Amino acid sequence: MTTSKLVFDPFSEEYFNSPWEIYRRMREEAPVYYNEEQDFYALSRHADVAAAFKDWETFSSAYGLDLAMVKSGEPLPMKMIILMDPPEHRQMRSLVNKVFTPRAIANLKPMVIETIDQCFRAADPGHFDVVQEFSAFFPVEVITRMLGVPEERRQQVRQWVDTSLHREPGQVEMSQEGLQAIAEAMGLYYELIQQRRAEPQDDMFTRLVQAEIQREDGQMESLDDFEIAGFATLLGGAGAETVTKLIGNAAVTFAQNPDQWQKLLDDRSKIPAAVEELLRYEAPAQYNVRRSMKEVTLHGVTIPEGKPVFLLGGSANRDPEAFTDADTFDIDRDRTEAQNLGFGYGVHSCLGAALARMESAIALERLLDFMPRYEVIWDDCRRVAMQNVAGWSHVPVRVLR
Repeated sequence: MTTSKLVFDPFSEEYFNSPWEIYRRMREEAPVYYNEEQDFYALSRHADVAAAFKDWETFSSAYGLDLAMVKSGEPLPMKMIILMDPPEHRQMRSLVNKVFTPRAIANLKPMVIETIDQCFRAADPGHFDVVQEFSAFFPVEVITRMLGVPEERRQQVRQWVDTSLHREPGQVEMSQEGLQAIAEAMGLYYELIQQRRAEPQDDMFTRLVQAEIQREDGQMESLDDFEIAGFATLLGGAGAETVTKLIGNAAVTFAQNPDQWQKLLDDRSKIPAAVEELLRYEAPAQYNVRRSMKEVTLHGVTIPEGKPVFLLGGSANRDPEAFTDADTFDIDRDRTEAQNLGFGYGVHSCLGAALARMESAIALERLLDFMPRYEVIWDDCRRVAMQNVAGWSHVPVRVLR
């Protein structure tokens, strides 16, 4: 029996469609994987990925979000919290934590419910695309409304995000259309920042304009327009994509595991646990890319300084050394076994995790009401081909009455 050569190509159609067998082989055969063609390394085991997420001094975020950025070897001028290491990151994070307080999240619940219910009021009760008619729509409405984006521009933000993340198979660099989309989003945010400086409102742009942070030299300073626009770009992207993909994945995963859907129908109190298991089983963000800041040896393989390193959270969350029956979707599993890396870990754990959990729980609750029995129209399902994001662009279902 001959075994094919192990290839982890994060830009291949095989990876976009189903990375799980690739991940299994990496964990078993090459826990520190090296891709000669693209000159990057990848960590796939839970213990290694979790440790690397926490070790920002060895695995830096300051060089970019993706392979193309990190390979350039230059720290990025963009002032985005996801592109910072401590102590600068700590200062910005403390500011953001003031915005994402538990009370602030709780206060958003009526607005989230209203936005979600609006989708179902317009839905065909017999035939429904869970992504196109629902999960692609409401998360960006919520996050952009929080920011202070006018209603007529909110869905445009989602289109810009999708364009910037899209990758055709084999495409490493962002497309010209993607670069243009980011430029247009930044232009909108600059415009709104200027308006809030002149006329404050009750939104996040106003709070960021009025906020002060302590710089490294101890001085208190306001954020500049570039920092606020960068933060809004990050928040708009993450806020739009994570829940969109999570709920699309939910419809597919529960269709494949109808006994788990029945558990939710029988006991709605299991919904928060179901959200956690969805995050573990098929996280919307499958990997993060870091830069090695010094030589490091793991499992007999030395990663030189200055190399891109993929931290495969999606693989780590399916590691049988961390989770019992890791490839089984089980909403009742023991959550104390290992850290769920679906929202990252360490200093860069997801800023909006509490909001995303709340949105996802409400969305599942409404799906249980709307389609207690359903079947997925598999031939019409379509997966996305995106930078580090896994999920579906189309999940049409037939509601069974």
